[in-house]
Amino acid sequence: MPTHQIAVFSAKSYDERFLLQASVPAIEFICHEVTLNPSTAVMAEGFEIVSAFVNDDLSRETLGTLAEGGTRLIALRCAGYNQVDLIAAHELGISVVNVPAYSPYAVAEHTIALMLALSRKIPRAYNRVRDGNFSLDGLLGFDFYQKNVGIVGGGKIGLLVAERMRAFGCEVLVYEPVNSQHCVKQGFQAIDLTTLIQQSDIISLHCPLNSDTRYLVNHDSIASMKPGVMLINTSRGALMDTRALLDGLKSKQIGYLGIDVYEQEGSLFFEDHSLDIIQDDLFQRLLTFPNVLVTGHQAYFTQEAVQHIAETTVSNVLAYLNGERLSNRVGM
Repeated sequence: MPTHQIAVFSAKSYDERFLLQASVPAIEFICHEVTLNPSTAVMAEGFEIVSAFVNDDLSRETLGTLAEGGTRLIALRCAGYNQVDLIAAHELGISVVNVPAYSPYAVAEHTIALMLALSRKIPRAYNRVRDGNFSLDGLLGFDFYQKNVGIVGGGKIGLLVAERMRAFGCEVLVYEPVNSQHCVKQGFQAIDLTTLIQQSDIISLHCPLNSDTRYLVNHDSIASMKPGVMLINTSRGALMDTRALLDGLKSKQIGYLGIDVYEQEGSLFFEDHSLDIIQDDLFQRLLTFPNVLVTGHQAYFTQEAVQHIAETTVSNVLAYLNGERLSNRVGM
């Protein structure tokens, strides 16, 4: 089989390394660090296969340029595909495949890490000790034991978080609109979303982003939560209305906020902005709160997960080149 070149966008050094390790002689990855968008799509001219990541712009305009350049397959290196105009892809004859499950353990464990770091004020304690300050004032935490933990989304990641929180002695409540019986079989209490929001001390989001879940956390839902609630989001940024979060933090309705995703993260995450003046005022305001912990979309970022993403990407590409059924195809 001749060598087929794949144009890879949003490729950091670690992506290139793991893709090279997973690659086979039949394919060659041409890696670009730039994101894929309407302006950069011309770089894929002549490439039948393009690989994109979670914050790449796969709108109709981008897809149109790709199709004109001969692209017929987009191999996403992520599970989510809300960034892809799937209707346009279908109309343009472009197939889209994803990595449906790379390491649910990585995201679940990062979720727990955010919870623990917030509840025990680990970042503040770490900085205080480094300054030679061993005072405990302001570091009072709380036990997870016997707290109500609400899991929104009972998929693989959500249930892994649920299992781990149950091990802490928590009462776990799960909202899963598609397969609630599976949650019940795993020994969890499946309830409606309204009840979960009202009864949970900790709420963790593990659901896809679509028209039903966009801004699931908003002014009204926050108002119905327990005062001092802990909110965790390692799923999709736009599940939360940032303005509503700011108001909830100011009123102290939200006691703790841990996020690994942000609704406008595309222009921020995965890049070094330490010497820049960040123009996103809402994001900057979030960072001023002492009870807010933000990580830059790193929940997935473990050796095992990145390796699996690379291997699945290679498998998806080979299936396409061999004319096999695309088992990880998304959309129409």
